[in-house]
Amino acid sequence: MSEWLDILGDLDFSPLFISLKTGVVATAISFFLGIFAARKVIKAGPKVKAAVDGLLTLPMVLPPTVAGFLLLLIFSRRRPIGIFLFENFDIKVVQSWLGCVVAATVIAFPLMYRNARAAFEQVDPNLVYAGRTLGMKEREIFWRVVVPNAGPGIVSGTILTFARALGEYGATSMLAGNIPGKTGTISQKIAMVIQDGDYVTAGIWVLIVTTIAFVIIAAMNLVSSRSKGMKQIKRW
Repeated sequence: MSEWLDILGDLDFSPLFISLKTGVVATAISFFLGIFAARKVIKAGPKVKAAVDGLLTLPMVLPPTVAGFLLLLIFSRRRPIGIFLFENFDIKVVQSWLGCVVAATVIAFPLMYRNARAAFEQVDPNLVYAGRTLGMKEREIFWRVVVPNAGPGIVSGTILTFARALGEYGATSMLAGNIPGKTGTISQKIAMVIQDGDYVTAGIWVLIVTTIAFVIIAAMNLVSSRSKGMKQIKRW
């Protein structure tokens, strides 16, 4: 026990801060992009919907290392997009914290998109028709009628997106690398200390991540239970 306390006292918490910062930014980006994509896909025709939905969901089923490899091909400074970003905007994605954000966003985005889409599809169409009857614009109906009624699903998607972005490893390690204090996330730290045979430090980080994951799951369950309670009240 004393060994754990000594290591905890000397622990470098930069991986935690990097992971939290990456998770928050990636979740914010995925939130707006996911809602936008879900809205557009719902309105699309069957063939377009099937193709676009498959493309947007692809990072969820691909191995993270494959996604990381594809991102590396896109943003490498030897490739057109990477060269363009660096020469025109001085933006470097590979081996940078921005790479952490890009990787986490790409991997976590499908969770936000799928949850938002499912939530939108469960909204009563009569509410939309009522809004149109009252003369509301489509954008106004979406933000004032559809989104509030789909709120619990959107919140659950946001929580899951943050959890996924927080624990991202495969794509991040390929695109951003493992630079201590810069791109070294919790997941990469755990892998590194295990390779060094430091299981005590790895255990501490695992405990930290597990605690955060438990809090996230508890929050999601709380949102879900409140949503069910509200629906039961409305039925009565």
